[in-house]
Amino acid sequence: MLRALPPSEVDALVERVGISIDPTKRIDKVAQIARALVRSPELRDPSRLPSASVELLRRVAEAGGALVVSSVPVGLEPLVRRALLFARHAPNGGAGIELVLPTAMLVQLKSWDSEDPRSIRSRLSEASFEAASAIASHYLGRPATPPVALALEAAWEALGDRVALAKEVAKLSFHERRLLEQLEQIGCEVDTQELMDVEREPMRVRGVYGVAAGRRGAAFALEKRGFLFHVPPNRYVVPSEVAAIIGAERRLGLETRREKIRTFVAAEDHLPRRARFSKDPAPACLALALFVRSEGLLDVRPGVGTPRSAVARMAQKFGCSLEDTAFFAALSRAAGLWDAAASSSASPPGTLLVGELGACLFDTWRAGAAWDEARPERELLRVPLELRDPSPVSVIRTVVMTALRDLGEHQWVGVRELLAYMVDDARIAGARRLLARWAKRTGVEAPDPIATARTIVLESLHALGAVDVGGGERGAADGDDSELALRVTARGRELFARCDLPCSESFARRASDPSHMVERVLKVGGDARIAALLELAPFVEVSALEPGLEVELSAAGIARGLALGICVDEMHRRLQAIAPVSETAERALVEAGTVLGSGAFVPACGFLWVEDRELCALLRSRASVAEQFVEPSPPGGLLIAPGVDVERLVRRCRALGIEIHGTEGVLRARRPTIPPLPEGASTMKRVSAPTPGARTSA
Repeated sequence: MLRALPPSEVDALVERVGISIDPTKRIDKVAQIARALVRSPELRDPSRLPSASVELLRRVAEAGGALVVSSVPVGLEPLVRRALLFARHAPNGGAGIELVLPTAMLVQLKSWDSEDPRSIRSRLSEASFEAASAIASHYLGRPATPPVALALEAAWEALGDRVALAKEVAKLSFHERRLLEQLEQIGCEVDTQELMDVEREPMRVRGVYGVAAGRRGAAFALEKRGFLFHVPPNRYVVPSEVAAIIGAERRLGLETRREKIRTFVAAEDHLPRRARFSKDPAPACLALALFVRSEGLLDVRPGVGTPRSAVARMAQKFGCSLEDTAFFAALSRAAGLWDAAASSSASPPGTLLVGELGACLFDTWRAGAAWDEARPERELLRVPLELRDPSPVSVIRTVVMTALRDLGEHQWVGVRELLAYMVDDARIAGARRLLARWAKRTGVEAPDPIATARTIVLESLHALGAVDVGGGERGAADGDDSELALRVTARGRELFARCDLPCSESFARRASDPSHMVERVLKVGGDARIAALLELAPFVEVSALEPGLEVELSAAGIARGLALGICVDEMHRRLQAIAPVSETAERALVEAGTVLGSGAFVPACGFLWVEDRELCALLRSRASVAEQFVEPSPPGGLLIAPGVDVERLVRRCRALGIEIHGTEGVLRARRPTIPPLPEGASTMKRVSAPTPGARTSA
């Protein structure tokens, strides 16, 4: 990226960032600039940057390092000035601007809420210097020299692309691939002792934290390739992208068994007497985003859970349960809907359409860093920072979605049969062991994977609109699954199909009715831009969530917008960006913008009531006090000019024979304090005769 810049821009970058160039070094000027930029402290500590810049940096990283936007987004300028982000014309002659995050900076960003903590990028950013250097040396074909971030560029070309990663996996030896397959079957996470047992490594080296892995064998070869990462002090994790490739053959091998179970389930009738049909979560999440903007809750501290009082207020206002409201609030915050930058249509999530928000929320939930069903406290931001160790709930989620795709498509399936089907999955045994080890590390009670799977199905997936739940609500609350049944919705089938794609893929657009306005009610359709909708928050009120989001242009809302400084023409423009404004709404805006009269603002520090007109005339005519009043003053008194000393005014008015009354009686000027006499001093003072011609003063 630096070599593509013109020489004048390179010189300006050196001067702007303050980089020292040494002409005696063997590397050229551009290489020295690159080494200085990858050591930028803002990469390891994004809190140094504005919040809008941090959000933009993360969205570009989620897109794989290159994001095309329609216009210049908020927060771009600080990143471009520091050369953390580069902007250029969209490729292939497309419209828009392409924002490029260099690979050496991409692999250093700390993980955030909406990112999968087991992804290759997240693991690389937290890898030790020795591990990162070994990975870089393997893909470079020579020893890597510091800074390691620059050396990891070749590694990311192989690990960051799914096709290239599949080719690298195909190059593995028999023993290395067999080890990866065994680790994937037991949950993709083991401790060092279990890794040595699975690898059948006879040599054991004990260190401070127990058994330490050797520097040879299949495990070490996988570490050098970036297919296995060490998590201090004694854990090893297989990245999600590698696990998806390794487990593909095993999933294909189970197709015959799945077909038999489908035939068995299809032969039974599980149609329930009553059902709770799922809803699209997008209207509820957008309603929360509008609420926090209208109520001034955007100052929620990052890294801290949503206040319970705010969750209760939102649940009461929109008629949702506390659990669903907390779930939607956590996903909305992680997806960036609560950020101030979401009102910009230049970068996600503001650039997304309402019809694409459901897939965005599903991907945020699937990443696992915002909501965790294996914890007693589901919202991860409520957990202390030192205890936010990611649980292996992602394994259970994968098992649940696989079972639903096998059994619950196009038909109702009993919850009891679904859970029994998941018990036979080989991954559940590994998930049970991982949950027990994770609970021991975090100090919580080890959850049951089947109970966690039940929570995922009946609560999370139902709230996301992926499954319909049939049967009595009492059975769902008491744990009785004999009368409960499930069915995957059309929306759920689309969302589950995204499980085979990375989270950075384009969001699917659902066909929906366009936005339109009926009288004062705006019915939001799937074609509305999220940024344009969030701009309506200051002067609209949410009126309904079913069957879609509806906002009302009320008189109180218009008055609130005018009080915030939004003119009527600006309100009309924002409404017109979503749908044509109705005649009723236009009349309401015209009436609200009508000027009935005007008034003049006069600064003053008080008002002096004087009912006697002659006294008012006296105060206006005397030069000693006239300058302390504002002219003209309204009838019945005099406006006191700003900055006037009240005690001075009281003294001068009393000199004219006029007393000023306050709330506690007659106002009197304070007397000057006489300092006490020293001990032994006489209280009588001799007054000397005045010198002839000298003035005397009291």
